[in-house]
Amino acid sequence: QVQLVESGGGSGQPGGSLRLSCAVSGIDFSMYRTAWYRQAPGMERESVADIDAYGRRSYIDTVNGRFTISRDNALNMFFLEMSNLKPEDTAVYYCQAYNRREVYWGRGTQVTVSS
Repeated sequence: QVQLVESGGGSGQPGGSLRLSCAVSGIDFSMYRTAWYRQAPGMERESVADIDAYGRRSYIDTVNGRFTISRDNALNMFFLEMSNLKPEDTAVYYCQAYNRREVYWGRGTQVTVSS
């Protein structure tokens, strides 16, 4: 059974930092790209950051320079370090593992940024 479990969400202040983690089981982790998505109330889910098994990363413009995606292939985990948080970062954050044939999602973790 494939499982992706997010942790580390919660509340943060503008300018602050939070770290999200995603623990992956049930797949050969090294054969999947991994990504973080988010969905704000009333908005579509959007891709935030992506990293492949070799460490190649990409980000959407609104988080580039503030968020860092990383992964640990030995632990089957990947992470999203969020800094200089803004209220517009408030959303449910989902982790995803995918390849050409399969896509797996976590259940999401709430991140709320407010003063």
